[in-house]
Amino acid sequence: MRSILFLSDTAMRRFMKLYNSSGIHLPNIERLAQRSITFDNHWTGSAPCMPARRDIMTGRLNFLDRNWGPIEPFDYTLPQIMRTAGVSSRMITDHYHYFELGGEGYCQMFDSWELIRGQEWDPWISRTKEKEIPEHLGKIVPQYWYNRDAFVDDESKYPSAVTIQNAADWLEENHDQDDFMLWVEPFDPHEPFEVPQHYLDAVGDDYEGTLYLWPEYKHVDVDEEALKHIKKRYLALFLMTDHWLGKILDVMDRYNMWDDTAFIYTTDHGYMLGEHGYMAKNYMPAFNEVYHIPLIVHLPGSEGAGTRCNGLTQNIDILPTLMDIYGIDDSVCRNPLHGRSWLPMVRGEVKSIRDYAIYGYFGKQINITDGRYTYFRTPTPDNRPLNVYTCMPTEAFVYFGLDRLTDPTAITSDCYLSWVNYPVFRIPADIVKANDDGTLRYVKLYEWEQHDQLYDLESDYAQENNIFDSDEINRKRMEDAMVQTLKAHDAPKEQFVRMRFADEC
Repeated sequence: MRSILFLSDTAMRRFMKLYNSSGIHLPNIERLAQRSITFDNHWTGSAPCMPARRDIMTGRLNFLDRNWGPIEPFDYTLPQIMRTAGVSSRMITDHYHYFELGGEGYCQMFDSWELIRGQEWDPWISRTKEKEIPEHLGKIVPQYWYNRDAFVDDESKYPSAVTIQNAADWLEENHDQDDFMLWVEPFDPHEPFEVPQHYLDAVGDDYEGTLYLWPEYKHVDVDEEALKHIKKRYLALFLMTDHWLGKILDVMDRYNMWDDTAFIYTTDHGYMLGEHGYMAKNYMPAFNEVYHIPLIVHLPGSEGAGTRCNGLTQNIDILPTLMDIYGIDDSVCRNPLHGRSWLPMVRGEVKSIRDYAIYGYFGKQINITDGRYTYFRTPTPDNRPLNVYTCMPTEAFVYFGLDRLTDPTAITSDCYLSWVNYPVFRIPADIVKANDDGTLRYVKLYEWEQHDQLYDLESDYAQENNIFDSDEINRKRMEDAMVQTLKAHDAPKEQFVRMRFADEC
């Protein structure tokens, strides 16, 4: 048995013709879908980047326990589980966050791995010489303007193109081998939306204004022409990523690997491009644009090929599904799993593997859906109590050193999570200083977090009409479901207090 996980960062389902009639044709994704099951009710769990990946790697939700961070010493990961069954694993990626502070331990779990350099602010090209950055809208990180010179004139040298081509080459070399898992992870179509001109032509972009390829993480701050252009830039980059995906599918076709190889296509999260007045992610409510994500699954043979599934699923299900495909028993897992295998649902044994899915950012609202309704619950006014539980006191790009903590003596070091017999630090979130402009500051609440929100996706998929005050029956049902689902996901007890469920402790 062989498997391939293609994790394409920031792949937005609303721009895919497969999911939205107004989306664009992505020929190779649609080609894959013809051999696969397309999941219509698939959600991420934790966001953004590294929390989403820890979800996938462990089959458990990250955001209830901690912020962005590394693999913990007590985690038991997908590659480790595969190894117990004699399945070798390889990662090929240009997702450079794996190699920064706060991203440690992921790639090292694989039997072999390869990093392609150059994305975003990856410290790849030396900045020893002065380099002028042109006039632009949004942002351009100086490091990126150095990196791009190494690839921008040759599409085949773009980091994600190299990533996917190298994966295709590896698959070509190993097509006759058995018992492997190949994790292919292109950073694209994540911003910056750098893309060769012919893809912009293909999506009908005729923009002639100031350079704009990287939105700021803030409310819309450009005119309609620029906003239309940045959407086209995203579409062009998605189209380019789809083109290179075809290289892997070609190898699958050439050697008829479809009969004994599983293929999973998904993403970590989506992105906002002007919806509700927002750009990017992280600092707004957990709208569908970010958390409702694509999932396409080919099972060995032709099982379910070309069909669609409406059962409620999440990325934490990838690990147990792969275990099921390989025939690995749950007993090998050191930690209890939050995810569940999709196979019973695909085979018609059950209608759905869960009734509810919870999702969110650490320290923000907690959100839940049953596939029809979405409910966003706001914390207490002071957003406390809230603790980071970790053996690895880091966040994105930095340690929780003395310069990041207002009161290090408040940290408790003899704590245990309910589900693992391993000591952790308990770090009060309110002693951690923000490392950016505050968009993910743990105890800071925005105005929109001051009230609960409830949406009926059947009549209001765009989530524009908050019915929290007018639909008491579904509000109460979703509140009760959140309590039970938090318990099922081993939420720390103080989360119930923070989320105004104090009686449930």
